Amino acid sequence: MTSGPTLLEQLSAFAANVTYESLPTEVAASVKDRVLDTLGICLAAVPLDTSRMATELAASWGGPEQATVVGLPLRLPAIGAAFVNGVLAHSLDFDDTHLPSVLHPSACVIPTALAVGETVGVSGEAVIAAAAAGYEVTIRTGMAAYDRALGNSVFFEDGWHATSICGTLAAAVIAAKLYGMGAHGIGNALGIAVSMGSGVIEGNRAGGSVKRLHCGWAAHAGIAAAQAARAGFTGPMSAFEGRFGFYQAFCRGRFDPSQITRGLGTEWSVPGVFYKPYPANHFTHAAIDAALALRESVNVNDIADIELRVASPTLRTIAEPAEAKARPLSGYHAQFSGPFVVATALLGGGGLGVSLDDFTDQRVSDPRYLELAAKVRCVADPECDAIFPNQFPAILRVRTRSGTVLEQKVLSNRGGPGNPLSAEELKLKFSINAARVLEPSAASELAAMIGEMGKYSIEELMAPMARATADRRPAASPA
Repeated sequence: MTSGPTLLEQLSAFAANVTYESLPTEVAASVKDRVLDTLGICLAAVPLDTSRMATELAASWGGPEQATVVGLPLRLPAIGAAFVNGVLAHSLDFDDTHLPSVLHPSACVIPTALAVGETVGVSGEAVIAAAAAGYEVTIRTGMAAYDRALGNSVFFEDGWHATSICGTLAAAVIAAKLYGMGAHGIGNALGIAVSMGSGVIEGNRAGGSVKRLHCGWAAHAGIAAAQAARAGFTGPMSAFEGRFGFYQAFCRGRFDPSQITRGLGTEWSVPGVFYKPYPANHFTHAAIDAALALRESVNVNDIADIELRVASPTLRTIAEPAEAKARPLSGYHAQFSGPFVVATALLGGGGLGVSLDDFTDQRVSDPRYLELAAKVRCVADPECDAIFPNQFPAILRVRTRSGTVLEQKVLSNRGGPGNPLSAEELKLKFSINAARVLEPSAASELAAMIGEMGKYSIEELMAPMARATADRRPAASPA
């Protein structure tokens, strides 16, 4: 037994005390930027078959019309809308990443905060405060399982998807806070949520579309945990450090509790989360940048072979099994392929350098891309190992038929604090993504409202998007 408050009690008290007025200016601004980024990604994902499936599934659950499904004139219960929007937010692998925990917090945090915020009718300021608290819960619980000696997350080493597991905790805290449940209620929601999070990461390596469900299910599970606590269910206050608690169950007891408590309430994580300039697994981004840098210096027809040197732990995701990565099963699978992203960066382009159009099912059958991807060999590199996972570095070596070797090192990822996207680049990413569903005028109106979202209720914020998509037929519930 501990003599002081448990980890859960400290997190709950922190979350209950967060207000918009108490947030540092840069934290509130960062949350608004991530609402912009996340809604843009959601809009870009609307046309996917898996998005249609998720919408039909959630609509079949029934219930009151409480919150907006992004990209459709459709309202579902908060739990259903958050599920669909979480699926949308994570489906293109375009959502932000925290390092070194390798979490994708926004895809769980923003759909939950918007759906519950719209349901209970709170202001944008209240949603920003709840989201800020949720980011801290996600990132701090994820970082507690980061093993510095190992240089990787214990979650990932054991096959768990930390995003969906820790994202469930954040969703529970956000929902309970917006429901006005106070520190005790938030604590019970969090204690219940430790039994609800899950997610296995094999899909990164071997394909399948299940990973697209993970953030939506985390939002769904977290809201369910908050609703269960509101109904009177309780959770153990020792849910994290207990003998049979969260970290024992998921990480075999390997965790650092100081990562949860140190600087809680004074040090904020969200401004340091990395944006993604490219719609691909974050482990591949430095490889894309290296290939883009070399594109003007080499004729792809003259390439004999390519060596992609990366950190050892990333090989399991972007390079293995080698045969499947050289010939991805789908456009989605290609987003996790080191060889294919290098070929894409050398042959394709658009957006901020590589675009969603470079990762389609049609593109993965293009013989030009497959021929070039087959020339890429992925290997571990000691210099990259020394930097990972604080960055996801890459060294690209291209050898031409004449024997000339061109090398490009990218040791700092675009989109992070050391190499940030500009405000203009972030707006460009949003406008490109939103254009898949919205007219430019509607996208501009939405972006402007998000920039001043503290002035609006969430229902007011979401309403113009629903009006702009009124001609899109909502998915029908399956018979």
